[in-house]
Amino acid sequence: MTAPALARLAALLADDTRAAFCLALLDGRAWTAGELAARAGVAPATATGHLHKLVAAGLLSEQRQGRHRYVRLAGPQVAHLIEDLAAHLPPAPAPARTLRAATASAALARGRTCYDHLAGSLGVAVTDALERTGRLSRDAGFALTPAGVRWLDGLAPVRASRRPLVRSCLDWTERREHLAGAAGASVCAYLIGQGWVARVGTGRAVRVTPAGGPALTELFGTDAAWSA
Repeated sequence: MTAPALARLAALLADDTRAAFCLALLDGRAWTAGELAARAGVAPATATGHLHKLVAAGLLSEQRQGRHRYVRLAGPQVAHLIEDLAAHLPPAPAPARTLRAATASAALARGRTCYDHLAGSLGVAVTDALERTGRLSRDAGFALTPAGVRWLDGLAPVRASRRPLVRSCLDWTERREHLAGAAGASVCAYLIGQGWVARVGTGRAVRVTPAGGPALTELFGTDAAWSA
């Protein structure tokens, strides 16, 4: 890594439109250029130019299906980069906003997906519960204990890969760390698959379902308030 290379990477994200694209893609799904253009409030041609730069830099990957071109974050390492940068921003003063915008922001803070794992107060609550029940240790960074490994194997075994099993991710709303890595992705997929956590609309926000509250209490062995 050289200083010019780092400066070029920083310059790529030092643009409101490209930053908006990356934040939208933190939901882990594939978007079309038109969808991202509408999200950022720019013309489709403008969006295409920005997407070319992000793909060329390796921050996004693209896939063509029929007449459509889809883009997504190139991998979890890119998602962590975006989320970590957001977590280091100073808290913004609360501007006058519409009720709809305020409601959406509150939903994201309560619970959301950070690429493929849980974030917000829900993600932090899950992480805290794993530590309280002896399944996660933070003594020397994030690590599953032997009991945690057995618990995860019984829940949703993780496929072998070069991706770290466990890593911490600094939450930009809670300002605390939540569980990421392959284990975090596995837990998130399991909870959504069971119907205990559900997406709110088409964005990143998620919530605990009525059936999910009691299920999470039993699963994590804690009486935390699962109210996301």
